Amino acid sequence: MFNINNILRENIKNLTPYSSARDEFQGEASVFLDANENAFGSPLEDQYNRYPDPLQYNVKMRLSEIKGVPARNIFLGNGSDEAIDILFRSFCNPGVDNVILVPPTYGMYEVSANINDVKAKKVSLTTDYQLNLEGISEAIDEHTKMIFICSPNNPTGNSINRDDIETLLANFDGLVVVDEAYINFSRQKTFIQELTEYSNLVVLQTLSKAWGLAGLRIGMAFASEEIIEVMNKVKPPYNINEASQQLAIKALANVDQVNEWIKETLAQRDKLVLKLKDLDFVLDIYPSDANFILVKTTDPKGVYNFLVKKGIIVRDRSKIDLCEGSLRITVGTPAENEILIDTLKQFK
Repeated sequence: MFNINNILRENIKNLTPYSSARDEFQGEASVFLDANENAFGSPLEDQYNRYPDPLQYNVKMRLSEIKGVPARNIFLGNGSDEAIDILFRSFCNPGVDNVILVPPTYGMYEVSANINDVKAKKVSLTTDYQLNLEGISEAIDEHTKMIFICSPNNPTGNSINRDDIETLLANFDGLVVVDEAYINFSRQKTFIQELTEYSNLVVLQTLSKAWGLAGLRIGMAFASEEIIEVMNKVKPPYNINEASQQLAIKALANVDQVNEWIKETLAQRDKLVLKLKDLDFVLDIYPSDANFILVKTTDPKGVYNFLVKKGIIVRDRSKIDLCEGSLRITVGTPAENEILIDTLKQFK
């Protein structure tokens, strides 16, 4: 049975977090002389001379309404990458513990593992890009703290079988981190609703994809209150700046606009797949639950370089295991997709 104290680092258990000026004061005030800020303001039209809310209360309350989860179960990070890094720093002892990755997958899991001197055990997905449960079971040892699963998966685009993820959640005594960066485009439902069922579940999401806020860098982690408390203890005091918080609140009021973009993206994805299938150098197009598609070609490097010369940038994934020969193509606007197809028709 999962017990957070069995996997939490001893130094984190005993950590006294930094107490900011705004943490220590509760209530209303008109004169703030506690944080050594510039009292005269900012040399900008908007004023940013005051430190932001360290726990982003207003953003979390709006997210709580949208996601149907209490604000106390939400962590906000400077992109999901910060949440990933904080999980490593909170639960993995450098040089001792390990995590399990299931490649091909999002590359930052391994980068964060390497930065934190944590061994990344790799158990490749099956040929149809699903979990190898037997291989994962064999890889788990007493020092395995986390298993990272990206679903829908980057770079393959498919969703991971839900029952397989639940099998891991039910049988693994560490954290199962389900990265749902692309969940808005998926036919599968989010794992957020399973938080009350599995105390070892962490769900990552982002405002960078469907919400179109990649430039603001706001990632989300949803987990039990005790896991969120640990993450808040370890994070820097003001990890989401005031401008990002204000803009996020404005954006989160436009759910209908985002839903329209999602529908259009999915429609454009289907059209793009049909047109790519007509190209003789395209060998396969893998099923996608995301806003991109993985396309296997006869000459991935040649196609990639040809597109670069034409000012079109896609992602060459052909050197990644199980993605040989493949390019990852983001679904663009109708005009961008048309330019892509017209250009690819010129490739020889």
